[in-house]
Amino acid sequence: MSTSSTNILIDRITALLNAARQKVVHTVNHTMVLTYFEIGKMIVEEEQMGKERAGYGTKLLSSLSVKLIKKFGKGFSATNLKQMRQFYLIYSKQSDQLPDLHKSQTVSDEFKLSWSHYLKLMRIDDIHERQFYEVESLKNNWSLRELNRQYDTALFTRLALGKNKKETLTLAREGQIIEEPRDAIKDPYILEFIGLPELSAFSENDLEEKLIDKLEHFLLELGSGFTFVARQDRISFDDKHFRIDLVFYNRILRCFVLIDLKVGELKHQDIGQMQMYVNYYDRKIKLAEENKTIGIILCQNKSEAVVEFTLPENNKQIFASKYLTVLPSKETLIKLLETAIN
Repeated sequence: MSTSSTNILIDRITALLNAARQKVVHTVNHTMVLTYFEIGKMIVEEEQMGKERAGYGTKLLSSLSVKLIKKFGKGFSATNLKQMRQFYLIYSKQSDQLPDLHKSQTVSDEFKLSWSHYLKLMRIDDIHERQFYEVESLKNNWSLRELNRQYDTALFTRLALGKNKKETLTLAREGQIIEEPRDAIKDPYILEFIGLPELSAFSENDLEEKLIDKLEHFLLELGSGFTFVARQDRISFDDKHFRIDLVFYNRILRCFVLIDLKVGELKHQDIGQMQMYVNYYDRKIKLAEENKTIGIILCQNKSEAVVEFTLPENNKQIFASKYLTVLPSKETLIKLLETAIN
């Protein structure tokens, strides 16, 4: 057998083994989470039978813990058993309160994340917010670390503010749905991963360099469907040359997305410049079957009035969004968002 044939065979076997490992991990995770749900159910049912005895629940958990640790090890501390109990209570209620979320599934069929994910999700009190992060974790294959980050940056709140009740329920049920350009835009964008202090002096080039260095993180913050195309993309006409900071393509919207980075206050000239970039891409770059180009200006500060009166009333292509280089508290972020839409 030639070296080339051997390498091809190794690649095929490697792919098969990796797929098998992933399947085993998924099966183990699902079985473990389902088992914990059932243990939680048994504990609750036993507590309800002994509900007239004061302190019965606490004594039950302690007694169970001692005996289970002897049989199965330290994974069954009283704290862990309490979490299993809480898991059952939360998700059995969630299934009752949101019956339309998974019409063809039983409660146990829904457990597709790891136990660590559910420990985080259980700490989210709002049922719709919790459901949103669960759906997005599944859709985007978020690690626990990414789930924590998205929650800390108040992704649900950023997407939900400005929506009516029906739209918010749809957001919780189906996650972020991108059907038109505005659906793909966030305001603000949280760029804490680039490591630039809030009050430090930095240039647009510094910001661009940091975003490219952390491109994977930036793509996650941009959202679903984005792929990187180019940086400092040069366009020329007559004897003039211009450079677009960052160019992406959104596979869901089937269009180019141009991003211009601005340090300081957004000016109407910046919006005019982006309009020129978008027009050029629409007339010279995009294919006939592709949708119109989107332009996003990321700025440190902006006047909503300047944006409103510079852009046409029926604007669906150009957007101005603020960016934050540090992670504010959730309360501060919510205040910023509420101010932006009022």
